[in-house]
Amino acid sequence: MRTNIDIDNKLMDEAVKYSGLSTKKEIVHEALRVLIQREKQKRIRNYRGKLSWDGDLDEMRNSKL
Repeated sequence: MRTNIDIDNKLMDEAVKYSGLSTKKEIVHEALRVLIQREKQKRIRNYRGKLSWDGDLDEMRNSKL
């Protein structure tokens, strides 16, 4: 998808400095990937303490596949 956006130059310069990426396109793509990953992790964390599991972790670790 082709899109024109106005990006703060200071933010872009800082992103280039810290990311090591060389193009604006790479930086925007990486920023989108990180945003999506973070939001998925937030949703997963919402399940903390709400799921139960019955199993033997030691047995699973010691079993040979």
